[in-house]
Amino acid sequence: QVLLVESGGRLVQAGGSLRLSCADSGRTFSMHAMGWFRQAPGKERNFVAGISRSGSSTYYADSVKGRFAISRDNAKNTVYLQMDSLKPEDTAVYYCAASLDSYYYGGQSRKYDYWGQGTQVTVSS
Repeated sequence: QVLLVESGGRLVQAGGSLRLSCADSGRTFSMHAMGWFRQAPGKERNFVAGISRSGSSTYYADSVKGRFAISRDNAKNTVYLQMDSLKPEDTAVYYCAASLDSYYYGGQSRKYDYWGQGTQVTVSS
């Protein structure tokens, strides 16, 4: 059983930083590759970042490369998204997701099997 719960979203000014967390209450966290996606109002859900099971490999959308960093702590069953230099266009609901394909941490949402409920990030200009 995989149950993902995101936290850390809030209102922040442009140029600021946030760290999102996603905790898995299940027992198989270290077996899953993980990803972060976001969805702005009226838009599709888009890939933000992915991380391998061990955390040794990561992958980012071009729009966040150099500003965001994904990491994980398998001992704490938690994946993080550090967001720096935030822009108003980063405003969205952010979702974490787990893939049953242990080796997939890319950008296709259909490859992820479990999703959290989302956390709102709002960046004011």
